[in-house]
Amino acid sequence: MTIVIHHTPDCGTSRNVLATIKAAGYVPTVIEYLQTGWTRPQLLGLFVAAGLTPRDALRTSKSPAEELGLLDPAIPHDVILDQMIAHPILVNRPIVCTAKGVRLCRPSEAVLDLLERWPPAPYAKEDGALIIGADGEIVAR
Repeated sequence: MTIVIHHTPDCGTSRNVLATIKAAGYVPTVIEYLQTGWTRPQLLGLFVAAGLTPRDALRTSKSPAEELGLLDPAIPHDVILDQMIAHPILVNRPIVCTAKGVRLCRPSEAVLDLLERWPPAPYAKEDGALIIGADGEIVAR
């Protein structure tokens, strides 16, 4: 299975998703989008595939969203999209693409729905919070 993760190493959720993918035995393609940036077609394609609008994918905390006036619900999606291209940090992460779909994986255990196999149980996030219990069932959602 091919897996692509749009990743930010400074983000704990993004690190947890990447670690979960690797623990399941996959070698994903990792795109550090703060370095590579975004294109309009790329973002539109990801958002359509994930069933998101630009507003849904807007990172509102620890980003310049408020200073740029993007929190106002009247701001059109095209304006948000333009700002996401100019300021890649405005896109919430991680976004994961697999043959099973595309998803903004927040919380990090949302990635499990995109994988054909999971990490061996029990499996926990980097902070120790359990995701998959000893019985192989998802503990957190």
